[in-house]
Amino acid sequence: MRLLTAVFALGLSAVLCLAGEMQATSKKGVVVTVSTLATDVGVQILNAGGNAVDAAVAVAFAEAVTWPEAGNIGGGGFMMIHPNDHRAPVMIDYRETAPSSAKPNLFADGVEIHHARTAGVPGTVRGLELAHRKYGKLAWEKLVRPAVTLARGFQIDDGLAKRLNTIVKDKKQGNAEFTAIFGKAIPWQAGDELKQPDLAATLKRIADGGADEFYTGDTAKLIAAEMKASDGLVSLPDLQAYKAVERKVLRLAYRGHELLLPPPPSSGGITLGLMLMMLEPYDLKKSAWSSTETVHLCAEAMRRAYCERARFLGDPDFVTLPEELFTKAHAKKLFANFDPNKATPSASLAPELEVRDGGPSTTHFSIIDAAGMCVSNTYTLENTFGCRVVVRGAGFILNNEMTDFNQKPGVTTTAGLIGTAANVIAPGKRMLSSMTPVIVLKDGKPVIITGSPGGRTIINTVLTVLVNRIDYGTDGRSAVDAPRLHMQWYPDRIALEKRPNLAALTKALEDRGHTVRSGQKQGDAHSIFIDLGTGVRTGVADTRLSGSAGGEDDIGRGNNRGSSQK
Repeated sequence: MRLLTAVFALGLSAVLCLAGEMQATSKKGVVVTVSTLATDVGVQILNAGGNAVDAAVAVAFAEAVTWPEAGNIGGGGFMMIHPNDHRAPVMIDYRETAPSSAKPNLFADGVEIHHARTAGVPGTVRGLELAHRKYGKLAWEKLVRPAVTLARGFQIDDGLAKRLNTIVKDKKQGNAEFTAIFGKAIPWQAGDELKQPDLAATLKRIADGGADEFYTGDTAKLIAAEMKASDGLVSLPDLQAYKAVERKVLRLAYRGHELLLPPPPSSGGITLGLMLMMLEPYDLKKSAWSSTETVHLCAEAMRRAYCERARFLGDPDFVTLPEELFTKAHAKKLFANFDPNKATPSASLAPELEVRDGGPSTTHFSIIDAAGMCVSNTYTLENTFGCRVVVRGAGFILNNEMTDFNQKPGVTTTAGLIGTAANVIAPGKRMLSSMTPVIVLKDGKPVIITGSPGGRTIINTVLTVLVNRIDYGTDGRSAVDAPRLHMQWYPDRIALEKRPNLAALTKALEDRGHTVRSGQKQGDAHSIFIDLGTGVRTGVADTRLSGSAGGEDDIGRGNNRGSSQK
């Protein structure tokens, strides 16, 4: 019934293709997302003749309904597009912006994350429109229509039921509209129907009127009214002025591959690139991925790259980056004092900065179509369910992305609070992000599409996937499943996912001077891997949270059946 609904909503007569698998293989299009229903929608768009961008637009709108904690029309993100033709790859930057009335010290006295004041100007709808206008094939209305149908009611799974029930238990649920839609006196259960009629009406207006309806029409007026009633900052002129931007991608050569990386205001491309430049002189295969030597080496590269992130990165329309920052010469200089047997104190890396003592909700999806066009898209509300303010009469959740700015100008702490000038609040400025959608080429052809949610851990999750695939030569499933690590300069510690040698590894790292924390899962990297020899595209859903993979004319039927639901 789920798939039939999607087909009828699209008006398709194509052969049905089952989604909801942890892994899918095809020589045509592949879609990997966090939501089985969204994967279904993406596959059906491909079957209807749409390309990867068409599928991405439809998936993004569908996830705004089926994955409400992060999928959104009230947030923002980055879409990396590799057309796989004569056109150059590009990043669509639809990151949120600071309202015109926002001041640098807005949160200097503290911040309540579940408050309308933390909402930035949403960018998602304008970004999806720009991507579709420049690269799409199918009619806009056809891409939004499946989300309209889903918003009128769909059956939730066990994972979403559990996440919704955490809201019921939270005394700070959000505004009354948020509680009315997602709260429930009787606990949610798998099979319950989630109906969002106001969201369905909003999506229908967007389907009929395009992005202008969201930014200048009735929806814009509803947002402005909510902001006024809830003491938020986003105004009607802020919405009318918002623009999504095409940005030139960063390119990095690494071990015979070319990486297409997101530029600022994503911090992911430069930070990831610096780490890989530091690692490239070393033969990682000499030691296992979970060996003390490799973890120590990677953590030290992470430590230095994240320090540079804090020093320099921000919205490129407001901040000028040092010309040498994204170069191998600079990476070599950063790693010159690396000691293979001893941890480097984080405090020693930025002596010019005064350092004091002192649950992100994002989602990623990867898509490739039969012609090889690739989309790597990461978008977000920031914290789980954003600021937990639903726009009354419009039915969607607003982001709390303003908290991604450096909240206390001039104050950087050992606990991880950053106060450097590059990412301080300014009207119209885009807050720095760790979102890292990546596309990797080999001989000019796409071979990896990946990315992840997870706040500042995102960059290191992507590093883990890439190094395991490129350096260690593992298959896609093993690259996604490989245990991850995280080091972000401050706090001065390594976080390790569980692995068989965890106790011995922790002891060995501590003997080298590291502080180690372990046990938490990291990221949710829904990825696609392409075999250039056979032409087979393999979509791999991460099992850490939730996910599904589907493909046109799937040739992997019967393997790894069932979506991953946690």
